[in-house]
Amino acid sequence: MTDTTVTAAPAKASGAFYVERVTHVHHWTDELFTLRTTRDPALRFASGQFVMLGLMNDAKPLVRAYSVVSPYYADELEFFSIKVQDGPLTSRLQHVRVGDEVLVGKKPTGTLVLDGLRPGKNLYLMGTGTGLAPFLSLVRDPDTYERYEKVVVTHTVRRTVDLAYRHFLEEGLPGDAELGEMVAPKLIYYPSVTRDPFVHQGRITDLIASGQLFADIGLPEFDAARDRVMLCGGPSVLADLKALLIERGYEEGSIASPGDFVLERAFVET
Repeated sequence: MTDTTVTAAPAKASGAFYVERVTHVHHWTDELFTLRTTRDPALRFASGQFVMLGLMNDAKPLVRAYSVVSPYYADELEFFSIKVQDGPLTSRLQHVRVGDEVLVGKKPTGTLVLDGLRPGKNLYLMGTGTGLAPFLSLVRDPDTYERYEKVVVTHTVRRTVDLAYRHFLEEGLPGDAELGEMVAPKLIYYPSVTRDPFVHQGRITDLIASGQLFADIGLPEFDAARDRVMLCGGPSVLADLKALLIERGYEEGSIASPGDFVLERAFVET
C-alpha cells in the first residue's frame, strides 16, 4: 500500500475537458487505487454523478466514466478505480503520480442522484467493487440525511483487503467533526465478502434473499412503500438485484420520473 499527497496548482481547461493535476495517489491493493485531483471552480456536480476521466493518448483523449467520490462541496475531486493491466486506460492511469495531468469532463451526469427517487424512510446504497464510489459522495451530503431516517451502505467484494474505505465508513465519517453528529445515528455500513472468511459472507443478492442482511442490520425486509435503493457495480449483480427488487414491487426511477430504485449502467472496466 502506498500513499502520496502534495499540493498542486490547477492546470488549464481544454475543449470538452478540464486539465487537472493529480494531488494524491493511494494504492489500496494490487487491483485498486484512489486518486485526487485539483478541481476547476466552474465544475458543478450533484452527489452520485459521474464525469469522464482519463489521459491524452497520441494527442487524443482516452477517457471513461468515473463516479466522483468526493462530496459536491470539496475543493478537490476524488476517484476510485480498478487496475486492468491490459486495459487501454487503467493500465496507464494506475501509474500517475502527484503533479501529473489528467482530463476531467466538463459535463457531469448519471442516474444515482437523490432526485431520481420518490420520498421514503430508508435509503439503501448497494455497491460492489468500485461501485461503492458514488455512494461515498452521497454519504457526505447533508441532504441525504435530511431525506432519510436510515442510510444503509452495502459493499460487496471478493477479498477482505478489497474493502476500500472501510475505516472511513466505520469510523472516519461517523466521527467527523462537521458531519458526524448527523451521520452517526443514521448511517449503517454493511460490508460483505464472497471469497474470504468474513463476518458477513456471500453475494449481496443471497444475503437479501435469505433475509440475513436485514437480520444483521435490524431493519425489516425491503418494502417498496418505505425503502429506496440505489445500485452500482458489476453488470451481472446489477441485473440480479434489479430483478429481485422488481419481484418485490419496485419501480425503476430517473430524474424525469422518480421511482423506488435507480441504478447506474455507464461503467465499463477498461
